[in-house]
Amino acid sequence: MKSLIVDLGSRSYEINISTGIIPSLGAELKTHLNRDRIWVVSDSEVLNSYRTDLEASFKKVEIELNLLELPSGERTKSFQFLERTINWFLETGIERKDLIVAFGGGVIGDLVGFAAATTLRGIDYIQIPTTLLAQVDSSVGGKTGINSQFGKNLIGNFNQPKAVIIDVSTLNTLCDRQLKSGYSEILKYSLLGDKNFFDWLELKGMSILARNELLLNQAIEKSCLIKAEIVKEDEKEDGKRALLNLGHTFGHALEAVTGYSGALLHGEGVSIGCMLAFEVSAEMGFTSHEESSRVKYHLRKMGLRSELREIGTSLPSTDDIIQEMFKDKKVNNGVINFIMVRNIGDAFITNAIDFSVVSSVIDASR
Repeated sequence: MKSLIVDLGSRSYEINISTGIIPSLGAELKTHLNRDRIWVVSDSEVLNSYRTDLEASFKKVEIELNLLELPSGERTKSFQFLERTINWFLETGIERKDLIVAFGGGVIGDLVGFAAATTLRGIDYIQIPTTLLAQVDSSVGGKTGINSQFGKNLIGNFNQPKAVIIDVSTLNTLCDRQLKSGYSEILKYSLLGDKNFFDWLELKGMSILARNELLLNQAIEKSCLIKAEIVKEDEKEDGKRALLNLGHTFGHALEAVTGYSGALLHGEGVSIGCMLAFEVSAEMGFTSHEESSRVKYHLRKMGLRSELREIGTSLPSTDDIIQEMFKDKKVNNGVINFIMVRNIGDAFITNAIDFSVVSSVIDASR
């Protein structure tokens, strides 16, 4: 097991990265419990693979398992399922000193973390992410919340977990498309702050997507280290943490205009968004076209989406997409703070962007 620390003083916690821990999860979590009851929230897709192991692991150590199964998909991050989750906590007799587990991908982690923060004014929770995207990104850093009809992740709070437990073997049941979606977030870390990591991904990326366990472990560990260092410096995104949103202003807008549907996974929006950020940066003169081309080559080599036309569904006008971008959380006084790049591994925040350039880049990608 590899352990990393997210250093936040009294809110510090460990990220534990291991393989094959699910069958012994009950014993692993028993030391965290105030009493022999636990509340686990997951989704139907994850439970198709892990329900039996999950139930057996808690039964083995005589822990009463309260298990809530929610639908899979981004639309579960809603008021409807937030209310359902909180009501279930209360109906089943949860107490303030009990423990909640988010067992699933980023949707479950975000929803459950927010529900834990609001139930009885706060109950501890642990993240057990089962997708690559959640393991390297959404499970770490304490961002929780749900989507609104006005945009993605606009309702929520910062609620740090008590721990993050990553079992890399859960990726064995992940489809290739979801694995690539998670790889997009790994790539994002290299693009925003570590060129050497990008160089390594150019060499090892294909083997990572081929599920080489050692390389997956290394890529997950490196991504978590980068995020943990940024979160340590800026827990609530008052400054540097916004860099973690490279590609997300574009990506979230694309998710919204496609209705949070299966047409575009979050990581696919991020990969297209990162490419758009590099292309706008190149057109604005912040970076070279060679850097932008190098990123696009890697995206295409890895089979990741890099252009809007690859979404495969009709999109609204470019102006409508840009209007959706103005719902981004980084908007300040009606101005979007974009994450742009000087070079691979060197991102920065700016609001000095020519929207005619943004429009032309989006048009060229359609």
